[in-house]
Amino acid sequence: MLMQQNHSQSPKDILKQTLYQFASVDESAFNLSRDYWQERTYAKGEYYNEYRNVCKYLGFILDDVFRTYFIDDKTGEEKNVFFFTKYQVVVSFQSFIHQAPCNYYTQSMTDSHILYIHFDRLQELYRSSHQWERFGRIIAEMAFGITMQRTESFLFQTPEQRYLDLIAQHPDIFNSVPLYHISSYLGIQGPSLSRIRKRLVLR
Repeated sequence: MLMQQNHSQSPKDILKQTLYQFASVDESAFNLSRDYWQERTYAKGEYYNEYRNVCKYLGFILDDVFRTYFIDDKTGEEKNVFFFTKYQVVVSFQSFIHQAPCNYYTQSMTDSHILYIHFDRLQELYRSSHQWERFGRIIAEMAFGITMQRTESFLFQTPEQRYLDLIAQHPDIFNSVPLYHISSYLGIQGPSLSRIRKRLVLR
């Protein structure tokens, strides 16, 4: 769920346009949800969802970056799993879909601005509209696809290929996220990331 937007649009009109392109949610169907979406800002370092909490909200990012991470039990090190950036959803997928405690933390990397909707409100929309029901199915399919892609990237891709995929999915991420967080996401050390970036510049 990523697209370029007209910055003169209101947040909900940006969301409406994105949902139409993402899941063919037309204006009539979107209007069923209009009053359900709420705006919120997050300070840098603030949590969208915490470990063992149930994720009750699906968010749409208007500005900046969130990360999902876990803490390695053996080393105490934070391991980044996902990034969510502008005009993408932010959600702890499995926790949200199943309304079960989350195994991760999701945290704002910057001062961020989102629209969000409660799980119960989405369930109402699913029951009242085939278009919203399709949206829910697409979100579930997307969650599965992102998780499989992430798992398979460590099985079948080199760190350089993972780096290129990250840039394709989140083009502006280096403007907001420190390199050590990107190294963690890629599963490499900082010097290895520096070598990859230098090698690509020299091509």
